[in-house]
Amino acid sequence: MNSSAAAGCTRRVAILGSTGSIGTSCLKVIDHLPTRLQAWGLSAHSRWEELLEQACRYRPRYITATDPAAAQALALQKMPVGTQLLTGEDAIGTIVSDPDVDIVLTAIVGAAGLTGTWLALQAGKTVAIANKETLVMAGPLVMELARQKNAKLLPVDSEHSAILQAMQSGQPCEIERIVLTASGGPFRGRTRAELADITPEQALKHPTWNMGPKITIDSATLMNKALEVIEARWLFGLEPEKIQVIIHPESIIHSFVEFTDGSIVAQLSPPDMCLPIQYALTYPERLSGGAKRMKWDELRCWNFQQPDLETFPALALGFEVAKRGGTCGAVLNGANEAAVGAFLDRRIAFLDIPRVCREVLDHHNYSERPALSELIALDRWSRQEVLRWIATKE
Repeated sequence: MNSSAAAGCTRRVAILGSTGSIGTSCLKVIDHLPTRLQAWGLSAHSRWEELLEQACRYRPRYITATDPAAAQALALQKMPVGTQLLTGEDAIGTIVSDPDVDIVLTAIVGAAGLTGTWLALQAGKTVAIANKETLVMAGPLVMELARQKNAKLLPVDSEHSAILQAMQSGQPCEIERIVLTASGGPFRGRTRAELADITPEQALKHPTWNMGPKITIDSATLMNKALEVIEARWLFGLEPEKIQVIIHPESIIHSFVEFTDGSIVAQLSPPDMCLPIQYALTYPERLSGGAKRMKWDELRCWNFQQPDLETFPALALGFEVAKRGGTCGAVLNGANEAAVGAFLDRRIAFLDIPRVCREVLDHHNYSERPALSELIALDRWSRQEVLRWIATKE
């Protein structure tokens, strides 16, 4: 990490996916801590107008758009003084490897986020990872790269941030289990039969969180929690048997860590992504920022229930993939991304999402210790298999 990242100094932040929900929340955190955090590099995919607005407001050193049409549109615009527009395949690498960058927030949705995270770790950077798909696809390889480069991975997901915070109460060898909480999504309590005719509009109405469409659909199927189980398995180096999930609709308790002496430590806060983002960006310090505060006078009760694996089979897939490892994560992730896209395009039903993921996972050529190139190839293959499966149903 750059020397300016020492406690009390300003940390320069590169945000990959700055126009998405996590990226914009990160900029809100920077707004509240202007003497401690600075936006140094911003990247987006196709929302070039929003990216340009961000550039004009935050005056970063670099910006880039990964979509060629968006990059071309930006090239016709006047950049703010001191901001350089980067184009081409090397743009992300230039940003994350800049010696002045202290921390890289990777918030690009889906498998596309793997490249930026990989390049940042290769450069030895601290990475605040909001892209769970990176660890789902290539967890062992990513963690090994971080060790080789003496780089840090800090979680931004509220559940994994909660685990990291609760883990400070003991030693890694003292952890009995971790318990990820889940809101249950918009269809908590419904039967499988009641989900047969669910529309994209219904699935996009999350009761607690305001997120992008892909992760919102994942929350509705509980695939999001499945991916988080896999992410936790690699991020914290835990055996799958030490990971559990419990439904907590209020989304106040973000996760639990149980220690060998029976003590259980939880992290609580109102549902607001600014808090876990700030914790990652300022770690290990805690600073007064703009995150929502608990309204203690309004608290009544918190509810918990066991997940319904029959109605939401995606979660069972997550535990299976966490246990098998190897190529399974890349295949599940690629199949799910393709299936979610097909559901949003009304080509498949809501219940088809875990069904097609199961099919693709069962029919891939499993490898226990794949290379990165093999995982990337399987990601493409799994997406094609989903399209082939859909074609047979149409």
